Amino acid sequence: MPRFAANLTMMFNEVPFLDRFAAAAAAGFSAVEFLFPYEHPPEAVAAALHDHGLTQALFNLPPGDWAAGDRGMAALPARVTELHESVETALTYAEATGCTTLHLMAGIADAADPAALAAYRDAVAWTADRLAKAGVTLVLEPINKRDMPGYFLNDFAMAERLINDLALPNLRLQFDIYHHTIMHGDVTMALRRLMPIIGHVQIASVPSRHEPAGEELNYPFLFEELDRLGYQGFVGCEYRPRAGTEAGLGWFAPYRAFAA
Repeated sequence: MPRFAANLTMMFNEVPFLDRFAAAAAAGFSAVEFLFPYEHPPEAVAAALHDHGLTQALFNLPPGDWAAGDRGMAALPARVTELHESVETALTYAEATGCTTLHLMAGIADAADPAALAAYRDAVAWTADRLAKAGVTLVLEPINKRDMPGYFLNDFAMAERLINDLALPNLRLQFDIYHHTIMHGDVTMALRRLMPIIGHVQIASVPSRHEPAGEELNYPFLFEELDRLGYQGFVGCEYRPRAGTEAGLGWFAPYRAFAA
């Protein structure tokens, strides 16, 4: 069975962030992910992981000013210096937490703008090279337009082309099943075709982005498919609980013994 990572941005947010690590461990998770750790010192995040025997599966590089609407900087030509500085910040947290996979957000930009396309390609190549020196993998995640209007990387084919074109050993695809279903459908065939470049998988129900149970997708089948395909990475539970995190963990019960 896949190794599940609780997303502490969306799950267990009934308690403060640093208390969510204990809650995830108590629920049977052995790994966690989240969007951003930067409001807390790296030593505090590392201690929370260590104290509860958790592995850090993934987090995002700094996105810019999230509250002001930034959703990354990679496709923004005027933000190159800030992007480079943000990578160093992220590496400080990666080293402290032992995290070996980071996600680079593209930003709000027109995917048909040549300047944005050039900036994004350069940013991905530069960031992957910098992370490689630290033994860290870079992943790129296409995000659907409904959840994030105007997001630059909103197509899996675009991400696939760039990853294959750059052919960097530590550059991989972040395959969010929720986003792929909304954008393209046909998830199983996409997993089969793209598995050689997939570095991280995320899950949620479609269309509501709740627990991965019911609604449009047959997640037990998809979990078995990941096994059949030999996927060895983490599966991030990036969903919004319907009525409290613990109340919604019934879907996880059959897999809890395999969470380690």
